[in-house]
Amino acid sequence: MTKLTSDIQANQDLFVTESQDTRFVWGLCNEEGDWLAVDSSEFENSEVMPFWSNKEDAQTHCVDEWAEFRVAELPLDIFVEDWMITLAEDGVLVGLNWNDQLEGRELEPSDVAKLYI
Repeated sequence: MTKLTSDIQANQDLFVTESQDTRFVWGLCNEEGDWLAVDSSEFENSEVMPFWSNKEDAQTHCVDEWAEFRVAELPLDIFVEDWMITLAEDGVLVGLNWNDQLEGRELEPSDVAKLYI
């Protein structure tokens, strides 16, 4: 059962604590190896790549228009040290622990990295 709620700040805090405990984050990837990125709901002309702090919450989103995607794990150190640099260079935002209504934070990669300092 999901711990995610309509409290966006609590979901972000959960993302940090759970990922620090497990040392993994979870995203959605298709068979070609492309990670899911969608148009931002907060920022015009921006894309956001969503991640979750546990596999089950990520899995619940592999339906409807995202049915072709599967859950993929990413070690936390690679997520923070490598992916945040690449996503920043590409101008892609990071979504943290979106709930079942696809509500959640959309942050600059540098701001996500700072959550782990």
